[in-house]
Parts: sequence; structure tokens; C-alpha cells
Amino acid sequence: MVVQDRRGGGAAVVAMACGTGLAVGLLTTGCSPDGAAADDQEPPGRGPAAAARDVRASADALLRARSARVVTSMETVSGGTRVAIRGTGGYDFATSTGRLRVVLPDPAGRAGGGHQPVTEILAPGALFMKNRGAGVPADKWVRVATASLADGNLVTGGATDPLAAAELLRGARNVTYQGEERVDGVIVRHYRGVTDIQAAAQAASSRTRSALVAAEEGFTTDEVPFEVYLDRAGRLRRVRQWFRFANGAPQGAAVVSTTELSGFGTGIAVQLPDERDIYTGRVASATP
Repeated sequence: MVVQDRRGGGAAVVAMACGTGLAVGLLTTGCSPDGAAADDQEPPGRGPAAAARDVRASADALLRARSARVVTSMETVSGGTRVAIRGTGGYDFATSTGRLRVVLPDPAGRAGGGHQPVTEILAPGALFMKNRGAGVPADKWVRVATASLADGNLVTGGATDPLAAAELLRGARNVTYQGEERVDGVIVRHYRGVTDIQAAAQAASSRTRSALVAAEEGFTTDEVPFEVYLDRAGRLRRVRQWFRFANGAPQGAAVVSTTELSGFGTGIAVQLPDERDIYTGRVASATP
């Protein structure tokens, strides 16, 4: 998928966060969901109020599903060149933990590009990374407190925590139902709207609230445009969110995060690193 900035803007930039060399592509300002002006469909039972309820309840549906396989992407476009960060793995919603293999692009935008994949473990309040950061021994993990990140790790780590992405939708408003489609052969209901980070933080569970509270300070605006695809059980099959970063770029810059879920109920075993395997030295910044 190539995401275009329909209103124009400056060149894309790459943000480095927390001194750990985490690469996140930032789109030019003015990014918006493709086709947001398309004709909305509101058949009986799918008006704005019902649509908003469906989207806000999607996090609860994932908790009932307990686990899922995950595919993530973050994308930027600069001068017609697409730069993407890809991730694959699994997530356990019962424990709010997940494990992802994240592939960073090279400066030309090619996935992989000579970089070794980064292993990330997502956990309540923490992000663990292996093979990320100059000078870190190959057998050691880097631990980052997500509440200390300017965006609560919604995009900083190169992959949005699936539960955080869903809990962010608890602040959904101005939701419109777009009709039924198919995602990976599954019939889904397609919605578009805007979610409010502050409202989502107030409604979120204790497991993600601190991250969303931190995110209020990290973005230029509390409003996050989204599009969501829910299956008949109300579970997220795909969510795409447009974040605008307060990172000093002209008028802010944006990053598009997409999370796709499948294989619900699949056994996901996530083991947190032992304390002796956590690197405590200084982590140098590194560009992708």
C-alpha cells in the first residue's frame, strides 16, 4: 500500500526516539485516510451511533478472543519512494504480551536492506528489543518503559501494540459505516472515523492507560483518523490509524500504522527476558 498526502506537504522524515535508535517513518503532514470522502453507507442498524458502539467495543471482543496472529506495518512516502517497517508474530490479549519479528528498511526503502530483523517483546508498560541499538551485545535485550516514550509506543517501536491500537478506538467518534467487504476471505464490516486519544485513555483498561496518557503529549493533535474492519464477532481484522507527531517537523508529520489480526485463539507463548539478559549499558542511536 502506498499512502499519499493528498494536500501536499514537506518531505518525509525519519524520527529517532529515546536514544535507542528506534526508526519510525513519518509521513508528510496532512495525511488522511484514503477515500475518507467516499459515499458513506448507513443501512438500518448501522447508523452513526451503532457504528461508534461497534468500533468502541472491538477491544473487548479481542479480550474474549484471548490471542491472535499479528502482521504489522508502518509506512511513509518521500519523493515517490515508499519506506515500510514490517512485523509478524503473535499476541496474547489475556496477558497483554506479544512477540514480533520486525524488519527495518534501508535508506532506499527496501525491506531488510542489510539489517538484521529486530525481535520485540511487548508487555504491559515495557518494550523489549533484541538486535537493536549500537553497542548492545547480540545476546542481550534492551528494555524501554513505554510510558517514558513521547507516544506511549504507539508508533515509536516500529509496530503498534495490538491491544493499544484497539483500546485507542474506545475514543471513537464521527464513525461511519462503509459496508461489507472481505479481508483474507472473511466477511467484515468496514468503518471510518476519528478517535480521541484523551477520551480513549480515560476509557482504556489499566494495562494500556499509561501508554495512551503518554501519547496525549507526543502527538500534535488528540484526533487520530482510522479505518477499521470488524468480523461478525466484532473482532478487529484490520485497523489502520493515522498519527501526527509533534516532532518539530513543519506543522507536524504523520505515520500510518496498520495492524492485521487472524488465527484467533491460536496458542501464543510469550516469555519475558530474564533480568540477567537485560542490557543496562548505554545504547547508541543508529539510523536504519
